[in-house]
Amino acid sequence: MKVNSGRGRKVCLVVTGVVIAIVLLIVILAMTVFKAKHPVNTVDSLRLQDLKVSLDIARLSVDLNVTLDVDVSVKNPNKVGFKYSDSSAQLNYRGQQVGEVPIPAGEISADETKGFNLTLTIMADRLLSNSQVYSDVISGSLPLSTFVRMSGKVSILGFIKVHVVSSTTCDFAVNLSNRTVGHQECQYKTKL
Repeated sequence: MKVNSGRGRKVCLVVTGVVIAIVLLIVILAMTVFKAKHPVNTVDSLRLQDLKVSLDIARLSVDLNVTLDVDVSVKNPNKVGFKYSDSSAQLNYRGQQVGEVPIPAGEISADETKGFNLTLTIMADRLLSNSQVYSDVISGSLPLSTFVRMSGKVSILGFIKVHVVSSTTCDFAVNLSNRTVGHQECQYKTKL
């Protein structure tokens, strides 16, 4: 009987050692190779698609219709996919939202960069309610900013889920005389 109990003890130690080794391997992989990294939102380009401006000095009013094409790319540097929920891109004038476009939910595979071509149209009534728009139109430059926020989850090894929120803000000016976008400055922020 002593032979069996010694053998059982050896089997128990081997099985325990294998389980500990597997757990350590999973922890090491989760902390190194599969460690959650920040997805990177980038505003690749801003193009003025349509611009119609007319100034009525007698009524002190501005008629304005602006449509922008915004190319945004999201890079997923993780070794696993990034699933994001419905998101949106906003267009702001001096801190006030004047346009919005939805970004439908989806998934970005591991090490993939996914591009989005978004069309933003300015809500003229909101824009024209700001008293500074008249002086900006007369000066020939309209300061705008875009804000893109995407939230989702990165799943590591199928059971560790990390919530990720990535946002990008780009400030730029639209030159009204030649209908071009000039001086663009972007800031990126990601929370895990």
